[in-house]
Amino acid sequence: MDTEKLSKKIRTRFDHQQARLILRETYQAKMLFAYEGGMWQAGPELILLCDACGLGMWADSPEKIVLEDYYNTPISVDASELKKLVMERWQEQMNAWQSEYNEISKNR
Repeated sequence: MDTEKLSKKIRTRFDHQQARLILRETYQAKMLFAYEGGMWQAGPELILLCDACGLGMWADSPEKIVLEDYYNTPISVDASELKKLVMERWQEQMNAWQSEYNEISKNR
């Protein structure tokens, strides 16, 4: 293999890694959304926390609970409504992310 081909292969590999990182950062930013005066980041942790609240993991399981938002601000929220919003955002963005990831993988 001559140096030109090797150089091109290395550059393509590096560009793919950069594209993956940029794609991840892009979709992580798209996971943020506003609700009840707070900013939330959709993700498995928030889904599980909302689920635990809805299943009565806490003593009284009130309809409204107080959770910390993305900026560590305590916000009173309806756990079931927040979970619904988080799951919608999460699935929508993950599907789009996977689609774009598959596209850049084909180009490699």
